[in-house]
Amino acid sequence: MPCLTRPPPDLLASLPGDGPSFVSLPVAEAAGIARFSDLPASLMILAEDALRHGETAAAAAIAGRRHDATVLFRPARILMQDSSGIPVLADLAALRDQAPDGARVEPQIPVDIVVDHSVEVDEHGSAGALEANLAIEFRRNTERYRFLRWAEDAFEALRVVPPGRGICHQINLEVLADVVGVRDGIARPDTMLGTDSHSTMVNALGVLGWGVGGIEALSAMLGRAVALRVPKVVGVRLANRLPAGSTATDLALTLTALLRRHGVVEKVVEFHGPGLGALRLPDRATVANMAPEYGATMGFFPVDEETLAYLRLTGRSAAQVALVEAYARAQGLWHAAEGRVFDEQLDFDLAGVEPSVAGPSRPNQRLSLSAVPASLPAPRKDMAAAAAGPLRHGDVVIAAITSCTNTANTDAMLRAGLLARAARARGLMPPARIKASLAPGSRVVSDYLGAAGLLDDLAALGFALVGHGCMTCMGNSGPVAPEIEAAIRADDLTVAAVLSGNRNFEGRIHPLCRAAYLVSPPLVVAYALAGDMRRDLTREPVGTDREGRPVMLADLWPDDAAVAAAAAVLTPERYAARAATTFEGPAAWTAIAVPAGERFAWQPDSQFIRPPPFAAGAMAAPLIAGDLTGARILALLGDDVTTDHISPISRIPSDSEAGQWLLEHGAPPAGLQSYSARRVNHDVMARGTFANLRLRNRLVPEREGGFTRLAPGGDIVTIHAAAQVLRHAGTPPVIVAGRNYGAGSARDWAAKGTRILGISAVIAESFERIHRANLVALGVLPLQFADGQGPEQLGLDGFETIDITGMRRLRPGGAVIARFHKPDGRIVEATLLCRIETDEEAADLLGGGVLPVVLRGFAATAEATHR
Repeated sequence: MPCLTRPPPDLLASLPGDGPSFVSLPVAEAAGIARFSDLPASLMILAEDALRHGETAAAAAIAGRRHDATVLFRPARILMQDSSGIPVLADLAALRDQAPDGARVEPQIPVDIVVDHSVEVDEHGSAGALEANLAIEFRRNTERYRFLRWAEDAFEALRVVPPGRGICHQINLEVLADVVGVRDGIARPDTMLGTDSHSTMVNALGVLGWGVGGIEALSAMLGRAVALRVPKVVGVRLANRLPAGSTATDLALTLTALLRRHGVVEKVVEFHGPGLGALRLPDRATVANMAPEYGATMGFFPVDEETLAYLRLTGRSAAQVALVEAYARAQGLWHAAEGRVFDEQLDFDLAGVEPSVAGPSRPNQRLSLSAVPASLPAPRKDMAAAAAGPLRHGDVVIAAITSCTNTANTDAMLRAGLLARAARARGLMPPARIKASLAPGSRVVSDYLGAAGLLDDLAALGFALVGHGCMTCMGNSGPVAPEIEAAIRADDLTVAAVLSGNRNFEGRIHPLCRAAYLVSPPLVVAYALAGDMRRDLTREPVGTDREGRPVMLADLWPDDAAVAAAAAVLTPERYAARAATTFEGPAAWTAIAVPAGERFAWQPDSQFIRPPPFAAGAMAAPLIAGDLTGARILALLGDDVTTDHISPISRIPSDSEAGQWLLEHGAPPAGLQSYSARRVNHDVMARGTFANLRLRNRLVPEREGGFTRLAPGGDIVTIHAAAQVLRHAGTPPVIVAGRNYGAGSARDWAAKGTRILGISAVIAESFERIHRANLVALGVLPLQFADGQGPEQLGLDGFETIDITGMRRLRPGGAVIARFHKPDGRIVEATLLCRIETDEEAADLLGGGVLPVVLRGFAATAEATHR
């Protein structure tokens, strides 16, 4: 039974009424179940979840740091954004259709979906851009939004935050997260899973949660516990404080580089130490948001006085703040500068953080400002001819203050506005070619910038408000001017995007931007003024003022006192007013005709919302039913293949396979839209899998994009077409790759597309956490080369046939043998590790994936009920 206790009397007095009971770790420790008091706070929450469900052995395994032990986690809620969430709801609707009569296909825990991924920067630089972009968003997404309105009525536990309200992680931080909740009279931590990798942003509040694929989220919302190994926890002990002039972005980029080098994949990072109190909660949120970039499952911050101060600032009630404090103190979750024991320990001096940039193509490529010019990729052509044109190598063409990562940070946003004000006073302006935009993660940011008069200063420099959504950060940067696009293509130029986002993979921000740099919001403004990434902003001027004098970055940079003075516009009333209207949509939302009925009326000719195929029929058959014989390599890839490479979100080119399919089925040439908008059309998404314009397949070294060949010197075909050829021949296709396969977004379509192509296994040197789990959830086997082995070490050219034996004995931590048969008759043998982490994952894999297993469970329950 759970170990229940009442809060201590001094804390109970601060709570309304009699106050709730606690499932108490101190009581469990006193009862001899295990020692919990020296656990990291993140593991204490996991142990509390086990105790609440009477799983004392699991709680003891957590306390004993038994990293080979499997424990079950039951999140309190699910958070989704529309790009990943609409496919989840479509899968849920399909399950409801396919389940036997009487089965209750309904989320068992609260689910929130925030519509933030569909708005694009179509209009910019004008006072009407905000409303214009919102109107275009509704025109493009009418069918998808009608489905969402149906789902909101059809599923009792679902709430929808309509378009134009902000970004899911920032709304989660400012509105949705309660840190501690009460259910049936018992207090419990606010825990969650999110269908976006940056769901870790809420870790800044001391909320346990991380990003997962949509299938894993659907499984959890239907009541299946999440099985996981007890994670290792890396403690990062913070000392001192950030120096004047350094921002939370600089800190996050520095930590991202450090922790990537250290290696924290599949681990939790927990921040603690005497320097923690010097970090404002928005600073912590910037760091926690980027946990996927440094590879961690979470970037966790325990509750302390700063947590409470942020809850008060954002309009949470006094009773809620009191409950959070009482619970954290009574449970031992309150920050302790010393006393917690971590599996690994790193010391980090905040005083050593310097202004930073990350780029040109990875978030962990941290640079000092002086190193930026040398980071530009080498010109692809002789630049002498291009120098006379409208663009040069290294010019900035997109500058975006975007993303919850940094727009939730009040100091960063105020500093950007103040820098814009100083530049405006000196008469500085970005070059006209730059597409500048301001897209905060919540409306309260626009409110306080407006109250401070800084919206006008930003708009005067081109950074007009364009929307409240992910926009440029997730690739919805919209088109650049036609003459700019023509110049880039004509001279094959490397041009740059500069943004306050969290990812900058090549081609993600815009297909024509080979370079992208992550910086703080004020540095976005500075680099826009400079106009290029060729200069060292510590030594060279940002520009020239109206008197012809050079203006240095230091001349414009606001000091901390000015930022603190501007922060007077931050009030609980301002946050509370916006929070109260979070679920109220604009007129275009409420005007949507909502389909009726518990089951969705699928339209057979729809190009946006089609019944997903993953739970029943051919897709439900297991891919892994025994040893693989005669498998062929569909693509031989290098290191750091991202989910963007596997399943792009960019606009669908008309000459692509996906574009051609849409045109053949009646889509207007100007209305192909993006892969992100077509995620409930599996025919489009299958043709878009591995179709990223910047994919580099070593089977076709002469060509970028989603192409391959099936024999040395053979015809170049699309990866989708090659997969069809192999399927018809009865030949299992596999993918072979290097390190960090599946980095980036939690995008389960990277696994869904892999499954639709019939790929039985992905063989890589290492996997990123979320994509590995997504592959298993879709019934695709992730196999990892043993240490010291890999495609290069084995001399693979991609034209081998592969036999894999030992597949009938798949188990967590097991291994199989692969024999690579080369065209000249030689055989290379390798040991491959099965990247299955738990028995539950093995059952899902062998059952064809989570959805078929869940559907069979509904059928079994119905059969048992009718006996």
